[in-house]
Amino acid sequence: MKGDFLIISCSLSPASRSRALALALHERLLTRVQAEYIDARRLPLPFCDAAEAYGHPLVAPLQARIAAARCVILAVPIYNYSTSGFAKNLIELTGEAWNDKIVGFLCAAGGHRSYMSAMPLANSLMLDFECVIIPRYVYGSGADFAGDEINAEVRTRIENLAATAIRLTEAL
Repeated sequence: MKGDFLIISCSLSPASRSRALALALHERLLTRVQAEYIDARRLPLPFCDAAEAYGHPLVAPLQARIAAARCVILAVPIYNYSTSGFAKNLIELTGEAWNDKIVGFLCAAGGHRSYMSAMPLANSLMLDFECVIIPRYVYGSGADFAGDEINAEVRTRIENLAATAIRLTEAL
């Protein structure tokens, strides 16, 4: 399953907890399959304007990377009870590259009350691009981190997400 897995960290913060989740998942996946990791900080994407932004030099290669993957995991920070603007912008710019993907989520938020915040983005991917959404996603709050360390319970959820992503990708 070479190249089937793509993890995209959708945070621009230098001290991102969602990026820590993405890197932990990437490390876990690499023990069983090849997986690619993309960091939003290295992607100065334009804002989607429904016009010239689609021609930006970073968009076509990013579309190709997403299109080539069978399973894409988005690591998203939660702000104001919603996924990051980068994640939505990424999907708007890359559009049909998302068709028929298996998609999972790693979410990091300040508190536990934003647990359902990934659902509008998941619904959009499901309805607009016929993605199969991995039903259990990883959600970590500030209490689940000690500095750069992720607690054991969340690490177990990351392992479960990795196993489910591999199982679904093999099955579909």
